[in-house]
Amino acid sequence: MGGGRRGEHDYSFVSPVVKYLLFLFNFIFWIISLVMVAIGVYARMMKHAEAAVACLSVDPAMMLLVVGVLMFIITFCGCVGSLRENICLLQMFCICLTVIFLLQLAAGVLGFVFSDKAQTRVTEMINNAIVHYRDDIDLQNLIDFSQKEFGCCGGVTYSDWSNNIYFSCKLDNPSRERCSVPFSCCILNKEENVINTMCGQAMQEKEFAQAGDHIHVDGCIDKLVNWIHSNLYLLGGIALGLAIPQLVGILLSQILINQIKDQIKLQNYNLKHRSDPWR
Repeated sequence: MGGGRRGEHDYSFVSPVVKYLLFLFNFIFWIISLVMVAIGVYARMMKHAEAAVACLSVDPAMMLLVVGVLMFIITFCGCVGSLRENICLLQMFCICLTVIFLLQLAAGVLGFVFSDKAQTRVTEMINNAIVHYRDDIDLQNLIDFSQKEFGCCGGVTYSDWSNNIYFSCKLDNPSRERCSVPFSCCILNKEENVINTMCGQAMQEKEFAQAGDHIHVDGCIDKLVNWIHSNLYLLGGIALGLAIPQLVGILLSQILINQIKDQIKLQNYNLKHRSDPWR
């Protein structure tokens, strides 16, 4: 009597394809997270303690470290959960990925709807980065790279560099870089055999048109906004590229969780009917 009923459950199993595909998926990102953490720790150790503490909110190394640690924890749960067929770890992995995906989606929607407020927030971050330009070598390299690539200088305009204590135009500023801008603001002439690394000297004291002959006078915020508008398809592709692995991880983990639950039900069913063969 019970044989037919057991047959309904005999085909429940955990697919090794799903199990090891999820493990491989997590293992790849687990290795990436270890590399990120290692780079972040190394970068932090190479900095002076006082400089590192001064600008944690705009420290690229710290951001890399935080993202790497979070990624390590989540992918570790996925790796161990898939290998051990642990429902608790798999659910934690699935929930974390879902929350991150929803946060990214919400951030994108809010950034689009409240674009003015988002631009204000970006402006605040750039101004804060300018203030700490000389405090963090990683931040300095990031700003220099951005200004060279976008052909811009400062946040809104080149005079924003007066917010930095070294480039400030205050009369009591003893710095040799007073009223100057970084070299990355300069318009380079490829025909020159010797590059003038002091081309940004005292540029904040010059008029807009006069300064424009030597440096980029437009701010990086407008350049960034224009670049975003010109590369919407590229940004959409990047966003999709980030979303697909998350959705794949959520789907695989949920499939595996359901298969494990079905297998547990089958085992409990078989144990129950073995102990009571007349049912």
